[in-house]
Amino acid sequence: MQYHEVVKGHFLRRPNRFIAHVETADGLQVCHVKNTGRCRELLVPGAVVYLEKATNPARKTAYDLIAVEKGGLLINMDAQAPNHVFQEWAAQGGFLPDVQSIQPEYRYGDSRLDFALTTPAGLHLVEVKGVTLEENGVVRFPDAPTERGVKHIRELERAVREGTEATLCFVIQMCGVDHFSPNDITHPAFGAALREAAAAGVHIRAYDCVVAPDSIAIHRPVPVIL
Repeated sequence: MQYHEVVKGHFLRRPNRFIAHVETADGLQVCHVKNTGRCRELLVPGAVVYLEKATNPARKTAYDLIAVEKGGLLINMDAQAPNHVFQEWAAQGGFLPDVQSIQPEYRYGDSRLDFALTTPAGLHLVEVKGVTLEENGVVRFPDAPTERGVKHIRELERAVREGTEATLCFVIQMCGVDHFSPNDITHPAFGAALREAAAAGVHIRAYDCVVAPDSIAIHRPVPVIL
């Protein structure tokens, strides 16, 4: 996934979850934050951030905030990126080598799951979650309680019980982490649902990404410790 017209700046403040104030070489920019999560450990005053210039000149915010430096890590924090990079990677055979088609926003039960992949063996449902929360090499999801996330896990578990392959795929928006685990402290119910789904046969996968200020791409699998 490629970004265009990327500029570097320093984060100043986030007056609400949609807006950030960033100082760049051209002065103060009021930016759209492409992630409504808390991101408190990322967006700290003085942090180096990267902005993509918006293509619509009539927009109220001229830039989108897409990435941030945290210690030695460059973390993509665009909430739309995980689905984009997964679809690019899956279309090239990275997820399943024999994929025949990929259908986004697939209706299943009471939910819309991110993808339905068709293979010679049948349908394979995939829900993608982006991960930006890291501490000492361990990445976790979620960074805030997510009842919607629990609902998606239940739908994947139901699919497996009905004979359909299903995977919950965590796309880690950084590189070089040690392992992934559910964030039981923030949302115990999510971790419990994840373990139940894994026991029922839902595949739990995590992949890190090669991240640059102007790009992101899935890199390699990361161990999952439930």
